[in-house]
Amino acid sequence: MNYIITTHDLTKKYKRYTSVNDLSLHVRKGSIYGFIGPNGAGKSTTMKMLLGLTAPTNGSFTIDKKHFPDDRIAILKEIGSFIESPSFYANLTGYENLDIIRRILGLKKSDVDDALELVGLSEYGSRLAKKYSLGMKQRLGLAGALLGRPPILILDEPTNGLDPSGIHEIRDLIRSLPKLYDCTILISSHNLSEIELMADDIGILNHGELLFEGSLNDLRARAKQNGMPANDLEDVFLSMVEQDNLSRKQRAKL
Repeated sequence: MNYIITTHDLTKKYKRYTSVNDLSLHVRKGSIYGFIGPNGAGKSTTMKMLLGLTAPTNGSFTIDKKHFPDDRIAILKEIGSFIESPSFYANLTGYENLDIIRRILGLKKSDVDDALELVGLSEYGSRLAKKYSLGMKQRLGLAGALLGRPPILILDEPTNGLDPSGIHEIRDLIRSLPKLYDCTILISSHNLSEIELMADDIGILNHGELLFEGSLNDLRARAKQNGMPANDLEDVFLSMVEQDNLSRKQRAKL
């Protein structure tokens, strides 16, 4: 199997609290990997470790055959990221905001126009960011992640705060990207129905530990085998997390 992101026993501890515990992920090249879990499960912490924003306590990871920490800078050059709601300079245009990022990354000027076109904002590039709707701001955030067409995108809650129409627009955009320019997407969201419509593979995290990793069909088969509801991703997710929480409580009593 051709994996572009792998982690091995990745762990992050904060004094007495373990946010991520011995996590081993396998993200296939060219896929959309839905990374889901309850609040506080460790999803954002995992993404921040992959982006070099926080250091692992233990374990390792490889991205596109590059190893952390030795190849940290090379890894970052291959990743475009969107972490929750991005912030922009309100009194600059969408184009000017992206151009700042473009210059920091040392990319070509034409990459700004390309990113705006990818997210459908070409005609609004000269509009001030403060006049963008929430959906347009989310698109602008994705444009920032897409500058230079990086081979890997890490997206944390890209539809956060959007109305149904905005969610639909962002979902269709994300679904189109792997075929559009052969990228791989690791996406986290609490909107499980959207993840179900987008993702090729699923990773379920609870209390920093991986409960399941595989395709949606594999997940449904696992649920049926264990006597869980398997109609949709939300049902399977809730049942699996509830079962894990119950097991943890029982172990704690022993």
